[in-house]
Amino acid sequence: MAGLLVGTHAPAISASKDRRDLRLDACRGLALWFIFIDHVPDNSLSWLTLRNYGFSDTSEVFVFVSGYTCMLAYGGALREHGWATTVIRALRRAWEIYAAFLVLLIAYFALVWVVGGGTRYLDETNTGFFFREPGPTIIHIATLQFAPVNTDILLTFALLHMSFPFLLWLMTKSATITLLLSFLVYMMVQLFDWHVPAWPSGELYFNPFAWQFLFVIGGWFAFEGVPRLRPMLQSRLLLSLAFACLLFSLIVALSWQFESLEGLVPSAITNLIYPIYKSHLAPVRLLHFLSLVLVVSRLAPPVWHGAITPLTTAMIRCGENSLSMYCFGVLLAFLAQVALAEVSGSFAMQVAVSFGGIALMILAATLLTRESQLDRRGPKLF
Repeated sequence: MAGLLVGTHAPAISASKDRRDLRLDACRGLALWFIFIDHVPDNSLSWLTLRNYGFSDTSEVFVFVSGYTCMLAYGGALREHGWATTVIRALRRAWEIYAAFLVLLIAYFALVWVVGGGTRYLDETNTGFFFREPGPTIIHIATLQFAPVNTDILLTFALLHMSFPFLLWLMTKSATITLLLSFLVYMMVQLFDWHVPAWPSGELYFNPFAWQFLFVIGGWFAFEGVPRLRPMLQSRLLLSLAFACLLFSLIVALSWQFESLEGLVPSAITNLIYPIYKSHLAPVRLLHFLSLVLVVSRLAPPVWHGAITPLTTAMIRCGENSLSMYCFGVLLAFLAQVALAEVSGSFAMQVAVSFGGIALMILAATLLTRESQLDRRGPKLF
């Protein structure tokens, strides 16, 4: 994440064939590993991720990087091929996410049925509605109003990609006004609870009206944000404020886990910042993530000159196949949950299922990348 936030140099490890920035893939790959670990309930290895050290977590990283990469990909297509190609590509990607969501749910339902016999793990996975009312559930799945546990973000991503051509059009008119409009929609969520309804009650967990702002920030940064933000990124005062924000967030987050730290946070402050809704991307979550971005961008070099290690290659492979690996990770997280519940919940088992799942993700991603390199489309027969 650091390299893409500071400077405009060409990445030292980008692929020459398609000028793909492999740093972004590495960032997404690491985010996917963290998300998988966090999706496993009662997993002590979640202390290795961002979740327990501040208000934001890996979800913010993933959405921001997605907005950034969308602008790079579709903005480049706009310059080279025009609006028709750009719109088709964006809508095709939205369709791919939607189709992947449907296929994932088929596999998810089948896995829950086989493992739980149709009676167990229904509440934990939020799949009980499908087995009790399959007809209505299928209709609401198709209309993006229902999602089992850990699949919610795919609905929001599908909606964001469907709206991206309009976002890109606004950016070409005025990037600043686009960012302001996005911020106004975000504030409507915070002030008036704007949301997208879900079935059977409530709202989509990753509220598109809220999370679109972080997505737009990523796109705006790729579009023209680097030169505008460079003076701010070099500000020592702003850096000090960012460190203070991260430290405060760290203390509050740790107080959720350790009662001895609760006294360090005055009740007046907690009353001001709570509740910290992830669904609505609460302002303190957004502020924490932006502070993290600022600090990382200042401490890390703008260009990666190091060698591509096997670990880096593994992250890149998962990042290259981010949609497939996210879906695969959801299924692996459920199997890990079952293993911890049925076999052993020991720390050794938590380590085994966590690193075993990541290893399977790396293997699957490597095979997918290899297959795409070997695949050559034949002539169209129809």
